[in-house]
Amino acid sequence: QGGAVKYNYDPQAQAFAIKRLLPDGLCFPLDFGFIPSTLGEDGDPLDILVINDHPAVVGALVTVRLIGVIEGEQSEDGQTFRNDRLLGVATVSRRFAGIAAPADLGEAFLRNLTQFWVNYSALRGAAFKVLAVRDRAAAIALVRGATRRLKATPAP
Repeated sequence: QGGAVKYNYDPQAQAFAIKRLLPDGLCFPLDFGFIPSTLGEDGDPLDILVINDHPAVVGALVTVRLIGVIEGEQSEDGQTFRNDRLLGVATVSRRFAGIAAPADLGEAFLRNLTQFWVNYSALRGAAFKVLAVRDRAAAIALVRGATRRLKATPAP
């Protein structure tokens, strides 16, 4: 949150590596991480945006309450695939303890948050289309499906 560095986890090194820098003036609006032991349709663990009182350090394990999901479709290099963004509230948060659904964040905040992903993708030559913002039940179903997908994938 507030940073301009995109990190990826490197399982071989067991560390986070810098993947890219955002352009000047652009920063991540929330902590951006992933759900371990999941496999999204894009081939990576599911992405999650974490709402918290303060930014977490890179690599921190944060327990969250899922509140919803930004369903998105990403196109790059001639391929189109789902690349959803889960929404969660850190369980330790006091300021956002009352947030239970995406609508609780407010229309303007959600509009800015979804537009960030459109702009972020466009700046790297990709396209991100917001399909819908859905509730907690949709987020839980997405995590369950991604957990099953990982278990069904043969080990390399």
